[in-house]
Formats: sequence, structure tokens, C-alpha cells
Amino acid sequence: MTIQQLRYVTVISEEGSLNKASELLYVSQPSLTSAVRELEKELGITIFNRSGRGMTPTNDGQELLRYAREIMAQYDHLLEKYGKGGTLKKKFGISAQHYSFAVKSFVELVKQYGTDEYEFAIRETRTHDVIDDVFSGKSEIGILYLNDFNRKPIEKILKSNGLSFTPLTECRAYVYLWKGHPLAGKKLIRFEDLKDYPCLSFEQGENASFYYAEEILSTSEYPKTIKATDRATMLNLMVGLDGYTLCSGVISEELNGTDFAAIPFEADIDAVGSKMTIGYISKKNMLLSHIAQLYVSELDNYLRGYQEKHD
Repeated sequence: MTIQQLRYVTVISEEGSLNKASELLYVSQPSLTSAVRELEKELGITIFNRSGRGMTPTNDGQELLRYAREIMAQYDHLLEKYGKGGTLKKKFGISAQHYSFAVKSFVELVKQYGTDEYEFAIRETRTHDVIDDVFSGKSEIGILYLNDFNRKPIEKILKSNGLSFTPLTECRAYVYLWKGHPLAGKKLIRFEDLKDYPCLSFEQGENASFYYAEEILSTSEYPKTIKATDRATMLNLMVGLDGYTLCSGVISEELNGTDFAAIPFEADIDAVGSKMTIGYISKKNMLLSHIAQLYVSELDNYLRGYQEKHD
């Protein structure tokens, strides 16, 4: 098994096509096919299902690819620290729950660092995918939250995947809605105020549990609920349907616009999980790369500045 073979199968998986992978890697299709077959023979597994529609990983292939991405990420870190010259761009990616401040900090990082040396990637995605992306090495950092409700199960999942959680900020619950909403003028919002309006949440997939929910107080009873898969759609539903969501209250107006408001939510005294700790996950016992440290610094600066401005 070689680094080159692992890179080949990773690119083939991402592109879903030998032809596209061949173009990206500047390697002939017969050479790619031969490399994959040699690796399959060595490992005793079938990595890809081959059909007229392209190439998709088998179950064994998916497991192999998770480890392949992890190895490739560590290899790239070694090259970053010890390599000399070269024209291949270094990669830096993050995966995050749907937080506009994570995107804003990413924007500031790219502005500061430029794109000549690095190939950047940011993925707003489901909680399970945030964890899986960091485990597999697809992303170096993942942004998510813990609270009294989800902390133990999420920390158990992180531990089993060799990941650690580093806190960045503590937040209370806010109701996020558009400024034309009938409740937008309130100083505090309670559950009973929200009963006539749809609660919006991000879809987490068919097998997701309550612990993966991005919205705090996810186990509470909501008379009306609507799920969405992206932040833009959720903002549209807030305007079109007077929907709302429960969030950290840390909102980037530069990205989301000024037509929305975060209003403090007054939870019941016995409500579990009404406070949240936002932080980042990374591989345990592995130092962050220089670019990852810069991103964490941008996150920390933004969150500190936001809290100072709104306290």
C-alpha cells in the first residue's frame, strides 16, 4: 500500500468517475485502474462498485476511505511542516453546524491568508458529518456545540473516534426570527409565545437522534415544525411563514443581513440544555496546523468581540 494509491482511491471516490479522476491526477485511466486493482488484491476487498454511472465505494471501500483520508491529512501536515517547495497546494477545510460566525471567521482567514498557497474548503453540514469529516481527515476542524442534554453522548462519540472538544464560548438560548415577525418587538420570548408559529430546524438525516440536533431544547414539544437543509432556506421560511429557530444568538449581520433579530429566550426553570458551549473538535493528540490555529484565532476574536458588543 502506498500514499499514491490512497490518494488515487480518495480522488476517485470524490469524483465518482475514473475519467474525472484521471484528469485531476494527470494519470491515465489504465494506470488508475491497475493501481486500484493492486490495492484491492493486497487488502482482499473490493473498494468500488463499477457501473455505467461511475464508481461508488462499497461498504469495505467506505471504511477504507475514512482511514485513507485520515492518513492523507496527516501526510499533508508532515509536508506542510517539513516539505520543501512544490507546486501542490496545501489543503485546509472545516466542517460546521450552520453558524454564520463560523463562515465569517473563515472569510476573514481567507482574506488574510489568500488562496495562492492553500486550497480552502468550508462545509456547513449535519452534526454526524461534522464529526465524520474531522475523523476521516476531510476537515481539520469541526464546529459544534455541547450542552447538558447532548454532552455525554456526543463526548462518547468523539472519544470513540479519537477526537477532542475545545470550548470557545458559552451562550444562552435566543429566538431567531425576522424583524417583521409579530414577536420581534418583545424583550423576552417564552414557549407560550411561540405556539402559533412554526419552529424551524436543520434536518439531521433519517437515523439521527435528538442528540444531533443543532437547535437547543430539541426535545421540547413544538406544535408546528418545519425542517430545512440549508441556512438560506431557513431564513426564507422565517420571512415567508413567520418561522423561528432557537440558537446561540451569535449572528453575523454581515452575512445574514440586518432583517433578522435574536431575542433572549426565557426557558422554564427545569428546562435541560438551555445553555450551550460552542467549540471546535479536532484529532486528539495531534497539533493543529498553522492555518488551523489562525482560523481558531479568528473564531475566538469574533466571538469575544461579539459578546463585548452585546453584553
